[in-house]
Amino acid sequence: MSADLHCHTRLSDGSLGIEDLILLAQRSGIDTIAITDHDCLAGTVRGKIIGERHNVNVIPGVELSAFDTEHNKRVHILCYLAENPDRLEGLCKRTSLARRKASQLMMVKASQRYPIASDLVIKCAAGSTNIYKQHIMHALMECGYTTSIFGDLYDELFSSKSENNILVVPTYPTPLEVVEAIHEAGGIAVLAHPGFYDNFDIIDELVENGLDGIEVWHPENSEEQTEELIKICKKKGLLMTGGSDFHGLYSAKITHLGDYSTPDENLAALLAYQAKQRRAKKKAEKAAAAAEEKAE
Repeated sequence: MSADLHCHTRLSDGSLGIEDLILLAQRSGIDTIAITDHDCLAGTVRGKIIGERHNVNVIPGVELSAFDTEHNKRVHILCYLAENPDRLEGLCKRTSLARRKASQLMMVKASQRYPIASDLVIKCAAGSTNIYKQHIMHALMECGYTTSIFGDLYDELFSSKSENNILVVPTYPTPLEVVEAIHEAGGIAVLAHPGFYDNFDIIDELVENGLDGIEVWHPENSEEQTEELIKICKKKGLLMTGGSDFHGLYSAKITHLGDYSTPDENLAALLAYQAKQRRAKKKAEKAAAAAEEKAE
């Protein structure tokens, strides 16, 4: 069984629609995927229905944005199998609004530097719940200013190290707020690609506040980081997941669906996690009640 638990669609910053993604999974021999669009739960129900039609198990998920002010770093946290996903809607809406405001400012800055119309950027973002940097770059491609989404022009416009950048960073919630919101929704909180944003220094604090797992297998985690993450997860009893972080045309590097996946035993642990947690809670409550009765 192959399980890619980190995939994006056109609803956020991926280039494929939900059905196209699921068909690609089917044709690639991938049995299980998780649709984890950024701060967006819109594809959850549709993904499951289409997945059943094509014999692909689609696990409901979402990738939530956060910012670690202490270390001045972005943090992404994956939520899987939320039992009450509607409780995440408020958080997603606030983040989406902040991203929209930032995107509009970046569109204006881009149009001041290049003769691209905002309508063209919006057209490139058709189907998405927001406008992302990739959509601005797609518009620049359409107008002949670059031949790729990522490259020198992308770095000039959107790298914080560039003196000529047009970057506007949205205001995100803290990682602890995100973990808390995930648990309130009855979901499983997994730290996404810690190698990408170098989030190793926040792992202990997140674990102390209920983090359930870490994305161990990911294209932005080096081999050394992957080995380190496996050790951390085993030591702290955390779930381990893996995924390609698939974006299609909008991927920063060539990445095929299923290039990075979650091993069978780890997928089984994820799927059984909530029931296991409930049993442990009941057992603890029973033991506490027994101790209290004995004390009386």
